[in-house]
Amino acid sequence: MSDIHSTAYRYDAVCTELGRQAHPYILKMFEREKEDTVLRKKTGGGRVGSGRKSISTDSDFKDQMHLYLAGNNNLLTDKRIEDPDCEALYKTLQNNSYVTSLDLRYNLITDEGAKFIAKLIEETTKLTDLNLMCNEIGAVGAEHIAKALLKNESLKTLRMTGNKMGNKGGMWFAQALQVNTTLEALDVADTDLTIESIIAISTVLYNNKTLKALNINRPILFSHQEETTVHFAEMLKVNTTLKEVHFQKYDMRDFGMTRLAENLMHNDTLTYLDLSCNRITRDGINELSKVLEKNTAIEVLDLGYNRLEDDGAIHIANALASLNTNLKTLVVTSNNIGSKGLCALADAMKTNTTLTNIYIWGNKLEEPAAIAFANLIDNGRLSKENTDVQAYVVDGATKLCELSHQISRHTYFAPSYGDDVPSWQPRGKNPRGSDVVVMKNLTVY
Repeated sequence: MSDIHSTAYRYDAVCTELGRQAHPYILKMFEREKEDTVLRKKTGGGRVGSGRKSISTDSDFKDQMHLYLAGNNNLLTDKRIEDPDCEALYKTLQNNSYVTSLDLRYNLITDEGAKFIAKLIEETTKLTDLNLMCNEIGAVGAEHIAKALLKNESLKTLRMTGNKMGNKGGMWFAQALQVNTTLEALDVADTDLTIESIIAISTVLYNNKTLKALNINRPILFSHQEETTVHFAEMLKVNTTLKEVHFQKYDMRDFGMTRLAENLMHNDTLTYLDLSCNRITRDGINELSKVLEKNTAIEVLDLGYNRLEDDGAIHIANALASLNTNLKTLVVTSNNIGSKGLCALADAMKTNTTLTNIYIWGNKLEEPAAIAFANLIDNGRLSKENTDVQAYVVDGATKLCELSHQISRHTYFAPSYGDDVPSWQPRGKNPRGSDVVVMKNLTVY
């Protein structure tokens, strides 16, 4: 099965074999893919607004498909994918070479359905991306999926976000990371991991040489001694593969931040560091600023929703103004930073030519700070697309308003019309007027 027609035919045959009615959502997405294929032939190749992944425009032939079946898109369906549908999908895709990416987020898949997903992972040779975000998969389902990873040689990205697999599920994934040599991105955020599974994953990553991105946001931690932060910090000192790590809602304090900064001084590969929604204050940021001064590989730094205040912002500004030439994106939203700290960051951007994106909304945006960032925007140093504020003048006073520009976009949902539709999202009809045909290609984690 190397095209949409044979894939759709196989799905009909499987439903007949199982004595089950075909799911209307799956049928609809197959029909959209057929329409996309016809349009490609008529236009001589290229992409159209169907929500599929970008394919080479050199030929009319399309050799892969992103099967989008997210349950939170009410423009496409009012009926979500359930466990019996997973069996039909497994039998349809087990020997399929056309569908290389599968999005099943926000459906009603439980441990029973996860068994069939695991069989698909184990037997497929073409599936590279799988999104199971926010289903109802528990520890048993996680065990099946993790065991399937022991044999899989194609999957590169797996998202388990929001599935409450707990400590047992986390331990199974730690075991899988010991053996699997193809997985490059793993998202286990909001899965109720506890201290044992977090430490197990960090220990395995001492020797794992393939994982490049890891999201372990919001674990369930009952200790205030920050053991998990220390374990990950020591791992990052020697790991040479990880490029992106998310420690959001990690209950990290200044002690953990200090240990992390000490070890990041020896890391030359990490480019994306997410420390948002923690309890880091100016003292911890003072240690992190030393990492920035050393000019390590970090290009994206998310410190949103911490407790930096003016002193913490000044520490970062001093590092950026003097020695750092690698950081490109900085997030300091909602950190109780006043004019003094925000003006210091604005001044740092005058001498630092590398930092292009900065997000400051949620702080004390008084007039001196508003004027400073208004000048950056007016002078062309800061693009409106690269920040979350915009200046305006009322009654002779300069103010800042919020823009809907964020560092992490389209993680849980995405727009279906306009010029901001990611490549994996099917395009819907613009209810407010005309719509464009070609979509903007956005890179997301």
